[in-house]
Amino acid sequence: MLIPKKPKHRKVHKGRVRGVAKGGSRLNFGSHGLKALSSARITSRQIEAARRAIVRHIRRQGKIWIRIFPDIPVSKKPIEVRMGKGKGSPEFWACRVQPGRILFEMEGVADSLADQALKLAAAKLPIDTKVVSRLTLEGSKG
Repeated sequence: MLIPKKPKHRKVHKGRVRGVAKGGSRLNFGSHGLKALSSARITSRQIEAARRAIVRHIRRQGKIWIRIFPDIPVSKKPIEVRMGKGKGSPEFWACRVQPGRILFEMEGVADSLADQALKLAAAKLPIDTKVVSRLTLEGSKG
């Protein structure tokens, strides 16, 4: 699972995920990608589950890039603890994803195989996504 090596702060505010992605919304590395259509917090476990689904389906051919990183510590208080007494301890790591953000990219895999693999990965994530490719993005510009 992905976690930061040395975080600057142990606990952070919850924050909100609003607006659209201002960066990371284009395919930079691969020819196929998975793009977020809604906003949410994605945990490191969900990212890892999606990555495993992709790798298993393409049988280790081609190359995969993970374009998001869980850098937000999410704290949680134990079950049945009374109110007060401070903030809970960090439980897991998550990343805030906005609409338009590219989550995964792939290269060196057949188009149909890449589409199927990215759809399997999308089933592991809690947000609406769509599969994009360099061909569909170039076609929409002209």
